[in-house]
Order: sequence, then structure tokens, then C-alpha cells
Amino acid sequence: MTVDLATGRLAPYWRVLADPVLRRVLPGYLVSALGDGMSVVAVAWLAIQISPVSERGVWTGLAVAAYALPATVGAAMLGRFVRSLPSARLMALDAILRAAALGAVAVLGATGLLRPAVYVALLAMSALLHAWGSAGAFSLVAERLTGPERVTGNAVLSTASQASVIVGPAIAGGVIALTGPAWVIGIDALTFMVLAVFCWRIPAKRAAEPTKASGLRVIAGNRQLIGLLAITCVFYFLYGPVEVALPLHVVEDMHGNAGLLGVLLAVFGVGALIGGLSTGLLPRKSPWLLVVAIIVGWGAALLPVGFFSSVLPVMLGLGFGGLIYGPYTAMSTELFQQVSPPDALTAVLATRTALVIPAVSLGTMAGGPIVNVLGPAPTLVTSAALTIGLGGILGLAVLSEPVGKRWHAIAEPKRRLPAPDETPP
Repeated sequence: MTVDLATGRLAPYWRVLADPVLRRVLPGYLVSALGDGMSVVAVAWLAIQISPVSERGVWTGLAVAAYALPATVGAAMLGRFVRSLPSARLMALDAILRAAALGAVAVLGATGLLRPAVYVALLAMSALLHAWGSAGAFSLVAERLTGPERVTGNAVLSTASQASVIVGPAIAGGVIALTGPAWVIGIDALTFMVLAVFCWRIPAKRAAEPTKASGLRVIAGNRQLIGLLAITCVFYFLYGPVEVALPLHVVEDMHGNAGLLGVLLAVFGVGALIGGLSTGLLPRKSPWLLVVAIIVGWGAALLPVGFFSSVLPVMLGLGFGGLIYGPYTAMSTELFQQVSPPDALTAVLATRTALVIPAVSLGTMAGGPIVNVLGPAPTLVTSAALTIGLGGILGLAVLSEPVGKRWHAIAEPKRRLPAPDETPP
């Protein structure tokens, strides 16, 4: 029996890989995602190595924050200079900046010349264009694909990031043991240089003249975009306390160790990986209702994690939670792609990334005091209950009239017309 990849259930995946532009960009994107996954460990470890013992906590926290949060500043301050650039060029510029800054970290670290303040400054520089680079990647998917293929393209990008967090730290641990963390960051720099080369070779074409308005102004003028952004930020904020409460739950309530925590996180990561890769197989009659189901489902899966202190129910909760959560980035991005004006899509996606990053960080910061007051298990249950409530509110909005009718009406986007030099999608 033969399987027709062009017409079967796997057709959306085949069409993503068959697109000539995405086929050239995706290998570089996957390599850079792996490099970023490796740096999850290396950034903190190098900060510990180069900081005075009495200041390790401060510099490690600053280094971890500097590797992500400046993307928010870059999205706000650099928009007027970069939002008119084609998607592939945005990806290339972000990759070049990250490669240069991280390469400098690697050279200074390997030669023993790296100082904590310089380290944090270089990490911050590497992140300045990252919101725009991420927006460029998802905008490129929206330009090249429509319908199920577009959701699948989103899923491929988001799943690459999820997979990198599973595989990258393990590889980084081995490399750090052999050579040191500066070399891992050097490898990360090389992966971004690979991405830059792949993206720069894409012809600089754009279907529509980009808007001169900022992404935030476009979002502020559209109720659906405001709702989407608010739901995403609150959802990620409610996840933040989990990152604080889960390790303490393992230690205090489950009487486990770092090994058990690693296993639980790996189970969640594998579930998210499978869920993300399965996004293209989900029904698309109402992507809004799928987003509701994901939010409610994650909250429901988190409940047994907080209610129980034995390994099996906690592991099952995190595994199913990852499976349910996996498609969220792809599905929510699909809604942003549908609702946003085509000429403002890149700016809108950059603004979304810029606001989502601090939402997670603020949730994590709030998790510390909350855990101190409630305890780790009640914090997990509270996060789960509030997440279910958030999904319920969104569900009522989607199903109500006339809002629900209007939201359902945009579920099927118009297909773009092929360019003269390409095969129709």
C-alpha cells in the first residue's frame, strides 16, 4: 500500500517542505533553534564561572534576563528602522547580530578576558532584534502558505523551539564538561551565522507595502487583536508561577531530587513536542475553539500535578499537559496571521513577542512570593484553576453573539495568489 503525501493526512507537512523558500530557510532555523537550546544551560553556567562568589546570584539572574528581555526594548525602539524589511531579511539581521554578539562572548570567555558587566551587555545586544527575527519567521510562513499548510508551518517553527529545549541542554552539558560554557555559546553563534546565510540568500521580495504604523498602534485599533494579545499574555503569565512551584513541589512534597525534576520536565517536553508536531492534523473548523480547548486542557492537566505528591499522577499530568499545550503557539499565531492586516503582520507579531516575553518573566517573578505564602502545591492548583477560568471566559466570548459569529467568520482565510515565478499553492 502506498501513501499519497500530497493528498493524505500528512499533506500539509509535505506542502510546507515542498515550498522552495521554506525548504531553504527551515534547515538554518532548526540549527539555530538547537543552538539556542544549548545556550539555555551555557548562559547561566558561564555567568557563574566569571562572577565573584558573593555576586553569582545577581549576575546569573542578569545574564539570563539579558538573553531574552531586551527583545521587548528592540521591538519598541527599532521598529521604525526595520519593519519595512522583508521577512527573510529580518531573520538574517537578527541572526547576524546574535552571531556577532555571542561570538564576542565566546572569544572573550575562552581567553579569560570576559567580565560580568561586558557579558550582560553583549547578551543584551544579541537579543535586541530577536522579536523582529521571530516575527519575520512566522510572517514568512504566512506569506508562503495558507490554510492547513500555514498552521503546519507555524507548528514546525514552534516545535523546533520546543525540541531544542529537550535536546539542547543535554548536548550542552557534554560540551561544557569537555571544553567549558564559552565554547557552547560559540557554537550557538555559529548556528545563527548559518541561519543568516540561509536567509540572506532568499530574494528580497514583499507582496505588500508595509504599514508605517507601529505594531502596538495596529493592535490597539483592532478589538480581536487586543483580545488575542491579552489572552496570550495572561495565559503565559499564569504559567510563570509553575516554573517556581514545580521544583519546590518535587523537593518538599514529593521528596525528590534534581534527577526527578529533570525526568518530569523531559516528560512535559516530549508531550509538547508530539502535540506540536500533530498540530497540522487537528480540525480547523474553529481555531478559536481549539485555542479555548488548549487553555482549558492545560489547566485541567495541571490540577493533578498540584493535588498529588506521588510520581505517576504528576508525570501523567505533565505529559498530557505538554501534549495539549504543544499546539498553542501554532494555533494562536495562526489567529494573529488571520486577523492582522497583511501589511502590518510583521510589526504585530514582533509586538506580540515583545509583550509575551516579559509576561512569562513577570509570572515567574510573582511565583516566588506566591509560593512563599501558599506553598508549592496550592500554587500549582491556583495556577490551574485560574487558567481554566481564563479559557472559560474566552470560550464564552467565542460562542456568544455577535462576537462569536464575527470571530468564526475569519476562520478560513483567503488564499494568496501565486507570484509569477512560482507554482500555485
